[in-house]
Amino acid sequence: QVQLVESGGGLVQAGGSLRLSCAASGRSRYAMAWFRQPPGLEREFVADINAGGGLTRHADSVKGRFTISRDNAKNTVYLQMNSLKPEDTAVYYCAAKAYYSIQYSYDYWGQGTQVTVSS
Repeated sequence: QVQLVESGGGLVQAGGSLRLSCAASGRSRYAMAWFRQPPGLEREFVADINAGGGLTRHADSVKGRFTISRDNAKNTVYLQMNSLKPEDTAVYYCAAKAYYSIQYSYDYWGQGTQVTVSS
């Protein structure tokens, strides 16, 4: 069982930056991801990273602006968000799974952290 706790959300003006953190319990290393759910819309993929940290993927909508990374010594995954836009407003969720392959779904989810970008 893995527990995930997100932090770092908040209110920021368009063009600003935020860094989200996701602290994971336990000793096992998992592939990790960030998803988001904008108001009234379905949850969508933002970025993911493999257990070792050497492989990452980012959604086209955030490429060049957001960067996922991890510090395995701290069991923490980060999402650096730059050049934020109002359309980035959403609840951001951290997720974990045993294998990085897209064939596997995410088994563990955090409670979410709100990010609001004002115009």
